[in-house]
Amino acid sequence: MTNNLEQNQIKNSLPEIRSGQTVKVYQEIREPKRTFTQIFEGLVLAVKHGYGLSGTFTVRKKASGGIGVEKIFPFHSPLIKKIEVIKQAKVRRAKLYYMRERSGKSAR
Repeated sequence: MTNNLEQNQIKNSLPEIRSGQTVKVYQEIREPKRTFTQIFEGLVLAVKHGYGLSGTFTVRKKASGGIGVEKIFPFHSPLIKKIEVIKQAKVRRAKLYYMRERSGKSAR
């Protein structure tokens, strides 16, 4: 029964997301009176737990004032409407947590 339930929740139209990519995540925000789509654009730091039902990816962006914001998105969340890959950087690591300390030219 759980296998059938998992098959209903899995999305088939996801791009292959890897660390080092810059992505746009279109996320549906639900408020009591309205729903809208919010775009979160940033660098993928990590992909965890594979691409299955429990798989997640971490995206980091620079907000106003130079403060970094990270969000962890589940791959198969019904609130994620679309994921666009904007660019792919050449990286040698699977987890780019060292980018948290980088700023300016060293973050490129």
